[in-house]
Amino acid sequence: MSMADRDHLKIFSGRAGKELTAAMCEHLNIPEARAKTELFPDGELIVKLEEDVRGRDCFVVQSTCNPVNANLMELLIYIDCLRRASAKRITAVIPYFGYARQDRKDEGRTPITAKLVANIITAAGADRVLCMDLHAAQIQGFFDIPVDHLSASTVFCDYFDSVRDTLGDLVIVSPDVGNVKVANMYASLLDADLAIIDKRRESGMKVASKNLIGDVDGMTVLMVDDMISTAGTVCEAAKLVKDRGAKTVIASATHAVLVGLALERLGEAEIDQVIISDTIPNGNRLQPLEHKLHQLTVAKLFGEAVHRIHHDMSVSALFRRAGQTKR
Repeated sequence: MSMADRDHLKIFSGRAGKELTAAMCEHLNIPEARAKTELFPDGELIVKLEEDVRGRDCFVVQSTCNPVNANLMELLIYIDCLRRASAKRITAVIPYFGYARQDRKDEGRTPITAKLVANIITAAGADRVLCMDLHAAQIQGFFDIPVDHLSASTVFCDYFDSVRDTLGDLVIVSPDVGNVKVANMYASLLDADLAIIDKRRESGMKVASKNLIGDVDGMTVLMVDDMISTAGTVCEAAKLVKDRGAKTVIASATHAVLVGLALERLGEAEIDQVIISDTIPNGNRLQPLEHKLHQLTVAKLFGEAVHRIHHDMSVSALFRRAGQTKR
């Protein structure tokens, strides 16, 4: 990257994007832009830029994960700060988009919070959004600014390709009907069979997975999804495929939300390996699951996307090999 590009391109990090930002900047061979977020005793946030951004192409990396509201507010303040400092273009890089599951009205008198979040990010002054594996692909349409929607499937497929010989007879299992398109893509790319679980949700906290369409007997099962939250779905699915004769069970998800009893459930479940990405900063919170956990990085993919946006190149070229979304 030329010296002019190094000076014109600025990548800032929110508190929920530090490790990913550092890896992105290392890949692009540019220094991380300097700023700091301070927390006042009353809980208010302030963002202070420590370098000039006037006329620069600025990216701010922040996952709106738990604590969702604090991280979202920090992102909004960052965007406002950059806008008031006369940045030429501001791109919100949101590896994990919080509130994505509130994308429609399932019942009366409820909000569509994903649309609200899109509105306030736009109102704050973002010119563009870069995100990954939205829970519902239609959220792209909630924004009135350009959205580049990356798929982590390229990173996961590269990994599974590298270990394909060790997996033996492989079957891709979709833990619910809504994820069939993504599971079918993995099955095609990895030359594997496909099976589908008919999931019936009994309540917000309890999932009963009862029916399996397809054969898993004596095979390695790979379950793919966009996120693991409470782990109820994936653990029930693992029990079902084990009962049907599966030899090995691997669960993979882009976003390791892992709240509530998720770590305990995954630790006790008949799951041999859990594959996640680093869209959500994990710190030491996943240590209880370390014996069966493998984390992949999406930093290179985000770095390449930033490079392409900065140079007005096609971003869709990054996921021509794979890129199916949940729905």
